[in-house]
Amino acid sequence: MTPEAAMRLAIKQAEQVKGSTYPNPPVGAVILDRDGQIAGVGGTQPVGGPHAEVVALQVAGDRAKGGTAVLTLEPCNHHGRTPPCVDALLTAGISTVIFAVSDPNPEAEGGAQRLSDSGVTVSAGVLADEVEKGPLREWLHKQRTGSPHVTWKFATSVDGRSAAADGSSQWITSEAARADVHRKRAVAEAIVVGTGTVFVDDPTLTARRPDGSLADRQPLRVVVGMREVSPDANVLNDDSRTMLIRTHDPHEVLRSLGDRTDVILEGGPTLAGAFLRAGVINRIVAYVAPILLGGPITAVDDIGVLSMVHAQRWRFDGINAIGPDVRLSLVPNG
Repeated sequence: MTPEAAMRLAIKQAEQVKGSTYPNPPVGAVILDRDGQIAGVGGTQPVGGPHAEVVALQVAGDRAKGGTAVLTLEPCNHHGRTPPCVDALLTAGISTVIFAVSDPNPEAEGGAQRLSDSGVTVSAGVLADEVEKGPLREWLHKQRTGSPHVTWKFATSVDGRSAAADGSSQWITSEAARADVHRKRAVAEAIVVGTGTVFVDDPTLTARRPDGSLADRQPLRVVVGMREVSPDANVLNDDSRTMLIRTHDPHEVLRSLGDRTDVILEGGPTLAGAFLRAGVINRIVAYVAPILLGGPITAVDDIGVLSMVHAQRWRFDGINAIGPDVRLSLVPNG
């Protein structure tokens, strides 16, 4: 197996454990034996459990000796809740380590250097872009900035309307698009909406399987605004935990969520506009349906743009068909 093929398998493992490893990064690992055959595959386990390298080494057993470890993230070199992954690799007799992204955490960095000093051949940067835009996107942002990664997610008609003129919005997008949203909710750590959305839509804000049952893992539900929320609101039911934040300041919201990594903004046009004006949105995911609605209800309110000169510039980093709809992923331009 080529290093690239092994890395794609490691990325797949990382995607499968994403959402369950917080506050640790979702990492994937593949162990190849001396002949380049797959000997072990693993992903980081929930906090307190083994990291991806250890899981894959346990599966590989004696076949790891003289083999190659392919990892989405540089192996850690510090003792946290578990021993350093570098120790496990050296003890197993791995001869080559290939990883995609260097660890930006100053407490954990240095794994590559220690491996190299111990005679292990080390190669970095393999499919780094795919890993950075994939399973490690949010964790890397948190490590580099200290702030949660915020994704604004919304559904819209092709003419930019989030609801019909009478306020009805169920359903703009298809069942396939809604299922995709639930998959993303299931790996997020928090979903943020405003009190207006709670009053108008009375959402539950849960992650559900295609059969309608609750997913095993639920994000924290966050309601932002000064108005009181009815104790009978769906967002206060027992399906998940809920945080009420009495503010209109996006910066204050993110400070309250400072221990989180992956935050999804699902609020209406007013809240979206506030977060965009504050410059705290790191990614936009728009589900665009091939319908026309017209009318006054747009996906976002005023964001402070008075002319084209002041337009916020974003660039696409993903365009995918989801059933009859299109999912657009955008990141800030530059």
